[in-house]
Amino acid sequence: MISTAYAMGQSGGAGQAGGIAGFLPIIILFAIFYFLLIRPQQKKAKEHREMISNLKKGIRIVTSGGIYGTIQSIDDTTIGLEIAEKVKIKISRGNVAAVVSDTEAVQKEDKKKK
Repeated sequence: MISTAYAMGQSGGAGQAGGIAGFLPIIILFAIFYFLLIRPQQKKAKEHREMISNLKKGIRIVTSGGIYGTIQSIDDTTIGLEIAEKVKIKISRGNVAAVVSDTEAVQKEDKKKK
């Protein structure tokens, strides 16, 4: 008599092709995650690093905490920010969220208004 376990043995070559086909959905999911999540996040981080490296004195910025101010001094790690007349704070360079405008652009707007 033939046992049930022996009768259910693997067939010739179908087992190998099934293993590769089993990984195909995982590979497709990884590709989707890469193009929809990982790649855009890396691009945004690169743009932020470039923006931080191009900061200079006199540029108006907004911090990640929502504080607007003008850059008065720049170090390798910190930025001296004037947020009001005679009110200065120091922040980390990484906390700069965006550049609002350059002083040249602000001066041009002021001249147009007058």
